[in-house]
Amino acid sequence: MFLPKLKHLTSQGFRKVPEITIYFWIIKLLTTAMGESTSDYLVHTINPIVAVIFGAVGFAIALALQFYFRRYTAWIYWLAVTMVAIFGTMTADVVHIVLGIPYLISAIFFSVTLILIFSLWYKTERTLSIHSITTPRREIFYWAAVSATFALGTAAGDTTAATFGWGYLLSGIIFGILFITPLISRRIFKLNEVVAFWFAYIMTRPFGASFSDWFGRTPDLGGIGFGTGRVSLILTALIIIFVGYLAATRLDVKTDRL
Repeated sequence: MFLPKLKHLTSQGFRKVPEITIYFWIIKLLTTAMGESTSDYLVHTINPIVAVIFGAVGFAIALALQFYFRRYTAWIYWLAVTMVAIFGTMTADVVHIVLGIPYLISAIFFSVTLILIFSLWYKTERTLSIHSITTPRREIFYWAAVSATFALGTAAGDTTAATFGWGYLLSGIIFGILFITPLISRRIFKLNEVVAFWFAYIMTRPFGASFSDWFGRTPDLGGIGFGTGRVSLILTALIIIFVGYLAATRLDVKTDRL
């Protein structure tokens, strides 16, 4: 019932995602870090249940806007990514803190979930390329995968930092190396473009979140104590600047039809 109603919103040839440029990866890392710091700040400042409700509402509104508009619009797309980052972090944290499920188990669960999403997506559309996000069904698969990557990345980052005892800084460095590896392999060894993209995309979450935690958390929790609220405000300002720049220049918009 949902797909027919969306059919007029995404027309063939109107891509709903940005071109993959250096700005894409910069903003993606900023949103992952901002999602981590904002989630931590909210759940420790106001009632956690209220915080999760606010996160869910913001997530729903942002995705509704993204699906409503017929083609990629910078501020709408990145608002959706930001809200996925915030709500995805809250979801992974709730699974651990409220339900008591270990981070490692959560990471395995979200890994399986992501594999199932990719499998169903490929079986249905015969492609996982983000360059093909031009129909409602593909866009649903895309955002389902994006949401799963955020939850998986959160659980993976917390697993290395807390369960394995590596701490936020070492975790951030390791995931940073894992993030750039497929991008380098793509250029040097001609790694499959789709594989390189999604592996790097998954790694942005624990990479950005680990450094966000390192800056924002108190020393007794492994951070340097700058404050999650301050980190969130700085990252939000940077996101607005970069997204505003892309909205003005349209450097991430492909004008020709697919």
